[in-house]
Amino acid sequence: MIMMMVCCLTGCGKSQAGKERSANISQLQDGSQGDDKDDEKVNDKDDDAANGMTDEAEGASDAEKADNGKAASDQESGDETNVGAKEGGKLHVEGTALVNESGKPVQLRGVSTHGLAWFPQYVNQEFFTQLHEQWHANVVRLAMYTDESGGYCSDGDKSKLKQLVKDGVSYAEKADLYVIIDWHILHDNNPQQNKEEAKKFFDEMSKEYAGDNHVLYEICNEPNGNTSWEDVKSYAEEIIPVIRANDKDGIIIVGTPTWSQDVDQAAADPIEGYDNIMYALHFYAATHTDWLRDRMAKALADGLPIFVTEFGTCDASGNGGMDMEQTEAWKQAMDAAGVSYVAWNLSNKNETSAIFKPECTKTAGFTEDDLTENGKWIYHMLSAGSESTEKDNADAGKTENKTGESTGKDNADAGENQSNKSDSSTQAGKKGAITGTDDAGALRYSADIVNSWESEGKTFYQYALTLENVSDKETDGWQITVTFDSSISFSDGWNGDYKADGKELNITAKDYNAKIAPGAKSTDIGFIISK
Repeated sequence: MIMMMVCCLTGCGKSQAGKERSANISQLQDGSQGDDKDDEKVNDKDDDAANGMTDEAEGASDAEKADNGKAASDQESGDETNVGAKEGGKLHVEGTALVNESGKPVQLRGVSTHGLAWFPQYVNQEFFTQLHEQWHANVVRLAMYTDESGGYCSDGDKSKLKQLVKDGVSYAEKADLYVIIDWHILHDNNPQQNKEEAKKFFDEMSKEYAGDNHVLYEICNEPNGNTSWEDVKSYAEEIIPVIRANDKDGIIIVGTPTWSQDVDQAAADPIEGYDNIMYALHFYAATHTDWLRDRMAKALADGLPIFVTEFGTCDASGNGGMDMEQTEAWKQAMDAAGVSYVAWNLSNKNETSAIFKPECTKTAGFTEDDLTENGKWIYHMLSAGSESTEKDNADAGKTENKTGESTGKDNADAGENQSNKSDSSTQAGKKGAITGTDDAGALRYSADIVNSWESEGKTFYQYALTLENVSDKETDGWQITVTFDSSISFSDGWNGDYKADGKELNITAKDYNAKIAPGAKSTDIGFIISK
């Protein structure tokens, strides 16, 4: 994920496996708010405040010019990687790079809507123009959920949703933005479930926009559950020809398993026979750390073109504290590799990943006073470059830590009476830890709470898992069962295969971490559950 910042932040709340959580909100499809939203309008600011974003962005870009010859605005800086749709023209893929009509590398950086059915009000010309002219975004993502309440393939109004997409594409073109049409699977898990609907949808969209240089197609947001790369690849090999029958060379982005984290599987078995195919990687900085960046780097080295079509500064749930250290590490890695990225999410939902404050009812003309801490970081990242974000990150660190002040108590409460073949010697004084061994007694584990938060009436817990081989033989595959004190719902997991059953969470090794030498430990494994 490089300098092209665009993404959606987990429909988020993302309670599903680190993805956009479906919005369980009183948001009507006509854009009006339900009872849980503040009906009071925000008072108009005076002229100085209303222009505050623009003034600050210009000042930051001047400073950036002095420091390194770059400016946040492509028109001001001449930075060929950060260009608008009119200048960049038709995009194509060369190797792992996204390039413009002249063959020069381009990085798309922007933001994603939340679910169009729930937050349609932000799809408007004034705001999209502000995104480009003041925020200096060059891409926006239109997230159309497929299966959730109001979703395209469930009980949503198909004609209204398609019109929202078409309006968004039109507004983006006039605002000089590239636009991603996102078939936002989440609760439907496997893109094969609504494949026939997807064929009809992308046939219509690709016929409509075959001649439009600024349109990209994202054909399956976040495959998850038991969905394999074989499932996704098979689906893509049916959807891509539908698009190609109309749009011969538009950019098509294919999601990857485990909420678009398993780019390594796509790199090992990429889709063949088509040009201009890219692969989605999604991350939430407080959950997905070095191990997923390493996976991205390896996939890029193997020749896989990656587009980070959604990322968040917080936990995979779309909530919890912001982790600015990891967010900056991700940004640096993406920028260094020239990976495009999109931040989640354009909404005023009461969650960390939302860009607007819950009390803000504006739909355009935003000032910094209207933005959450996450929104401020995204705005400065896009508009002002690293100099401004360093200050923002320091400020954010003062107000939001990774775990929150209440986490210690929450973790202690969550960990009471939790044991599974308990071995007190492995507790090491950690509250909330669950310890035990595998069935053979060869592998000792400790699952330690590292974060917790409330969202939509549930409590989410993030665990870090450590495995230690206490036998004298190397493991060749492993499986453990973590037992909780009450029934759980599995939300997300990494570096393992997960299956929840009542109070139990069964975790099985991946091929790449199946072997653990005698006396060695395996870390970088973790999961999120809710109660």
